[in-house]
Amino acid sequence: MTEQTAKIESRCDGCGGTLVRQVNQFIHRNQLWWDAEFSCASCGDGGCEHSGPGQAPEDVRNALLAKHGPSRLCVVGQVSSLVSVMKVVREVSQVSLPRARELADELTDTGLVGTLAEMEFLKTRLRSRGVTAEVRSDVGAESRPIPS
Repeated sequence: MTEQTAKIESRCDGCGGTLVRQVNQFIHRNQLWWDAEFSCASCGDGGCEHSGPGQAPEDVRNALLAKHGPSRLCVVGQVSSLVSVMKVVREVSQVSLPRARELADELTDTGLVGTLAEMEFLKTRLRSRGVTAEVRSDVGAESRPIPS
């Protein structure tokens, strides 16, 4: 399973201590999921903030990217038609057809950059359409959320 975890610290509203929020992003049941739990060692406050499928909020993505760095997904080899790539992009992100074309072009050229889980999720979806792609670490690259 592809999973990344990071911790975000903030001030606890209850006691003023340090609240630690553990955030995760992973692939589960063929979907991209994220979850977040929080706890304060000082007062014992804690709970689950979210657990389910969908695009992670920007603060969660930023924490994962800061800890683990970005990953780049690139289509490997020649693609006879961009239609399969565009279909995957549209399924995952619900973008317009022109935007799906731009993202498909980017995938077959320089690649898309995001969290490891996001890129592995897209890679799996591309593979199901017969498109070979690879994910690699890409330190220093600018990451944008999977378009939605």
